[in-house]
Amino acid sequence: MIELKSKREIRLMRRAGLHVHHAHRLIAENLRPGMTTREANALVETYFHQKNIEGMFKGVQLHSRQRPFPAVTCMSVNEEVVHGIPGDRVLEEGDILSVDIGSRVSGWCGDSAMTYPIGKISLVKRKLLDVTKGTLDLAIRLLSEKTHWNDVAKEMEIFVEDNGFSVVDAFVGHGIGREMHMEPQVANYYCRGADFRIQPGLVIAIEPMVNVGTHKVREGSDGWVQVTADKEPSAHFEHTVAITEDGPYVLTAADDEYQNAHFLKY
Repeated sequence: MIELKSKREIRLMRRAGLHVHHAHRLIAENLRPGMTTREANALVETYFHQKNIEGMFKGVQLHSRQRPFPAVTCMSVNEEVVHGIPGDRVLEEGDILSVDIGSRVSGWCGDSAMTYPIGKISLVKRKLLDVTKGTLDLAIRLLSEKTHWNDVAKEMEIFVEDNGFSVVDAFVGHGIGREMHMEPQVANYYCRGADFRIQPGLVIAIEPMVNVGTHKVREGSDGWVQVTADKEPSAHFEHTVAITEDGPYVLTAADDEYQNAHFLKY
């Protein structure tokens, strides 16, 4: 069952979303060639510790055979799509790094992902980042124009494919609230059996994952990271978005993004 949030609950979720936004700013300001993904993760871990914020990923297990996730962020490099474990990998000029961050503040969750260039990147990778971010922006804009999610997801899929890339269909976005993953499932492509109505009180994490080559992915040897089947690059962008009477409110973005200033008194 889809749980709709009150105005008060959306305001509380905004607090969690802003901490995720600030954590991403730390990453953006400090990433550089020569840094390890473990060092990048430590930036967020230290910030969360200082603010007494619960990191939602650390300790998670998706199934009993899997070891608990050991970090507060997922760090996925180049062909790694999602769920990369931070470690001793050194980031090099030309890499791209997808960083997924989730928090819980006063019982409410926020979730956002960004893909960052490390120094100067290739034209293909630049286009990949622009298209994936553009797909997320398109979805947020269409929330004001469409009545059902499948109408949004179809446009997302067309946009990606018209740009020569593919949509990962093995993973989808999700509802979010007191738990990180709730109903509904939020597909990034048209899915007949997974539609829902866009209505005030709905809060969802929209997270397109886009590959340069095939849409297919496979699990890495650590049981967590997912990589493209053809080893071509992948990008991942995500925001937590609430639907209000006045339109979408991006809970994990700055006030001057997505017309968020419009909803400051919500």
